Amino acid sequence: MKSQQSTQTMKPATAAKKLGVYLPATPASFQESVVSRAELNELQANPPEWLRELRSNGPHPRPVVAAKLGVSIAGLARGGVTEPLTTEQIEALKQEQPDWLEKERATQAEVRKEAARIKNLKQEKESGAERD
Repeated sequence: MKSQQSTQTMKPATAAKKLGVYLPATPASFQESVVSRAELNELQANPPEWLRELRSNGPHPRPVVAAKLGVSIAGLARGGVTEPLTTEQIEALKQEQPDWLEKERATQAEVRKEAARIKNLKQEKESGAERD
């Protein structure tokens, strides 16, 4: 029986998302073709120059911009950032430290702190239940 994984393909948008790049900035040949799981693995293992360049300099998709700034995607939107940004633009924002960025970073830090607290409570409950 043939493995399904070897024949699995994805749309360019899905592949771009998995690669962490902004689809409209990729070469036309990438945008216009389906990508197999093997091709995706090859791109990840041995990225071509265009992929290394995009990952390094952008433009970056919103999830990557949010991660680089330490905020949520919703936080980007609240800050008025709706377009992809280049690495240079992200660095400029980090230097400027606008009020919205400071506020969103603080919010994100609280969210992470709360998530960690809940995870710890869950673990304590589970380990307590194992002892009973």
